[in-house]
Amino acid sequence: MRLRGYLIGKTLWYLGAMVVAVGLNFLLPRLVPGNPVDAIVAQLGRSGTQAETLERIHRHYVEQFGLDQPLWSQFLTYLGNLAHFDLGTSFASYPAKVESLILEALPWTIGLQLPAILIGWLVGNALGALAAFKGGLFDRGAFLSSLFLSSMPYYCLAIILLYLFAVALPILPPGGGYEYGTTPELSIPFIVDVLRHYWLPFFSLVLIFVGGQAVGMRSMAIYELNSDYVNYGRSLGLPDNRIVRYIFRNAMLPQLTGLALSIGTLVGGALVTEIVFSYPGIGYLLFSAISQNDYPVIQAITLIIVITVLVSNFLVEVAYGFVDPRIRAAQAGER
Repeated sequence: MRLRGYLIGKTLWYLGAMVVAVGLNFLLPRLVPGNPVDAIVAQLGRSGTQAETLERIHRHYVEQFGLDQPLWSQFLTYLGNLAHFDLGTSFASYPAKVESLILEALPWTIGLQLPAILIGWLVGNALGALAAFKGGLFDRGAFLSSLFLSSMPYYCLAIILLYLFAVALPILPPGGGYEYGTTPELSIPFIVDVLRHYWLPFFSLVLIFVGGQAVGMRSMAIYELNSDYVNYGRSLGLPDNRIVRYIFRNAMLPQLTGLALSIGTLVGGALVTEIVFSYPGIGYLLFSAISQNDYPVIQAITLIIVITVLVSNFLVEVAYGFVDPRIRAAQAGER
């Protein structure tokens, strides 16, 4: 009963957060200064199109995109499209559908981010736990190097790696997902080309993840090692492997939250890295959409980010309820 009440409360809370997020997802892009149709018409004007033609094009696009409607009417249209799983048509890449643009970019981001997150999480937690148990010189070296990496912004490490391995030592290509002029296809040469372009953005992400997870896991493991229940268990003669199991079970809770947040922000998490390396992922697509005030693309990508963050956090909350009985007891005590 306690667990069921806990799950119902969390479900209602996250549903409320989703409703608020959908409203903000529609409103916030429209608060950015500028009009997307003006940007499109300005580009046509630079190509020498006559003023009368530009005026007709401007009027057509405003009607086509529904920007001549009141804001509440646009919002209702937006909700109706979402109900039919229609993300709309891109303003900047008209008449391309937003779904097609996202489906083209999403595999690149998942292929880059997901392995970096999982490998960084596993290696970082193992390194942090080992440093906490070993102590001494190994602990100091692992902690300082991990702290240095975790404190470095993504773009700094990306630029350093880009200079070292693409400029000073031209071992790897400087950017892109594959060689310019190459047609994507399922072939061995193309896969090899993709992998050559993959390593620099991958290492710029995974090293930061390793550093952050190692610092967090080390701190939590040291805290748990000095806890009263550990000293009490040792005084009772409990074997070390059983005590270590208790320690890791408690120390891993914040790390699971970090993993969920990393996966939840997977879609837009590599935005700066993708910009530095011109990598054709969701982050680069979002950056281009923001620079062009492409409302449908911005709304679609941010909505995906919101949903993944909320779902991942909800699953963590559910896992906490099963893993840690103290959370269920606290929720029951509040009621």
